[in-house]
Amino acid sequence: MLDQVFEEAVGPVQVIEYSRYAQAHLGMVATTRPNLIMLVNGGDQFIADPVMVLHEYFHVLRQWGTGRLTRWRYLIESARRGYWENRFEREAREFSAGVVDRYCDYLNQGRG
Repeated sequence: MLDQVFEEAVGPVQVIEYSRYAQAHLGMVATTRPNLIMLVNGGDQFIADPVMVLHEYFHVLRQWGTGRLTRWRYLIESARRGYWENRFEREAREFSAGVVDRYCDYLNQGRG
C-alpha cells in the first residue's frame, strides 16, 4: 500500500534496523540516503508510526530519488534554517500530514 500512496514501487528501498550510523545522529529516529532508511530502533517501532513511515519514505523516494536532496544541500539548508525549518523536513512533514489518513485507511482495510 505504500506503492499506492507514493504511486511508485517502494520495494527497492532498504530499511536497516538499529543502525549505528543513525544512532550517531543524536536526537533523530532515522536518517536516509538514496534507497535507504536507517533506523535508530527496530522496524516494529518504525511501522507503528505511520507519519514517520511516510516521512522517511518521502525523503528517499521524492527527494533523494529525484536528486533534489544531497548531503551538501541538506547540510546547507540545515545551517541556514535549522532542522525544523529545513525545506526538506518541511516538505516531508507536509506530505505525510496530507496522506496519513489514506495510508491508515489502507492499513485498516488489510491492504498492507
